[in-house]
Amino acid sequence: MKFQLTMLACALALTGCTTQAEKDRLGIEDSTVLKTGLGTTQDTAAGAVTRQWLSTYSPVTNGGDALAALQQRLDKLPSDKNSYFRTKAQCWIDAGEAEWHANDKWGFVEEAIGQAAMITFGLENDTPLSAANPELRTVSTVRPDLWKIVNVIKSDPATARCPEAQVPLACAEVELMLAGHHAWTRNFSAAEQTLPGIQGNLRQSAEAALQCATPDTQPPAPAVHAATGPAITLRADSAFRFNGSDVAALLPSGKAQLNEVAAGLQKVKGIRQLRISGYTDRLGSDVYNQKLSLQRAMTVRAYLVKQGVQLPITVTGMGKAQPLAQCNQTDRNDLVQCLAPNRRVEIDFVRDND
Repeated sequence: MKFQLTMLACALALTGCTTQAEKDRLGIEDSTVLKTGLGTTQDTAAGAVTRQWLSTYSPVTNGGDALAALQQRLDKLPSDKNSYFRTKAQCWIDAGEAEWHANDKWGFVEEAIGQAAMITFGLENDTPLSAANPELRTVSTVRPDLWKIVNVIKSDPATARCPEAQVPLACAEVELMLAGHHAWTRNFSAAEQTLPGIQGNLRQSAEAALQCATPDTQPPAPAVHAATGPAITLRADSAFRFNGSDVAALLPSGKAQLNEVAAGLQKVKGIRQLRISGYTDRLGSDVYNQKLSLQRAMTVRAYLVKQGVQLPITVTGMGKAQPLAQCNQTDRNDLVQCLAPNRRVEIDFVRDND
């Protein structure tokens, strides 16, 4: 993965303009976006207003006031409140304000307000948020190659412990959505003008993730038949995608460790129950950490059951309790890395003689 990040950083540094047409450079794959004039469709794919869109965004009657109110709420949040999502909410507000001042009447302002509000309210209420990007009515996909780079950076374990990588990544995602809106309105020149900034943010994110990356010295989870101790520990940073907690967020390394556990349980006798406990670091609120730790523990249970484990399994979310590492660094990046051992899922094996 480190090699892959290195290649991405180099590729983004070397990306430049070509002599092809603007539409080709944007990599637009949706044929409806490329049609103009007679014969242009008026269906949902072409941006027709849907009932769901109206029910969600029609209450927004004054975009400027709504954006200002959201900015005030976001500013009241603690400065260290989840770098990725706080930044993403800010970038949605900034994008919405830019289009509002540009007198955009196509609906993007309302959708930007909706996205910023969802994230801001989630941060206020310590509600787990999804890092997935939504499909918006006024946005078409442009530069799928850059979206692939976004996903590579997002899935790298180093990004999860590196706020310096998360901040430019969050803005690059919103900027790509804005470029997609410009393309959807057939303003291909405006869409293309956003690309250098997007590429710069992605390059900065990839380089920061490389700096945060440390050699993977954590050994793979031992097979159950080789474990004499009572538990196996999965490091969350190597088991789950950035900010993820569901089965879809399990990284290949996490799946490999759980596959080994499941295979080992088929060979070992005398284990009558599993106890799975999720833990987080101390950053963030107690409510958020408890929810996240429980969700990850439940995901581990679901994955093991899917792999054929039939033992009774109890699941507990421990939040930031029982830390393995005590850290006092003042630099946030150093602090996040130091606290990595605390972000974990433990699998305890209850044996017949316990």
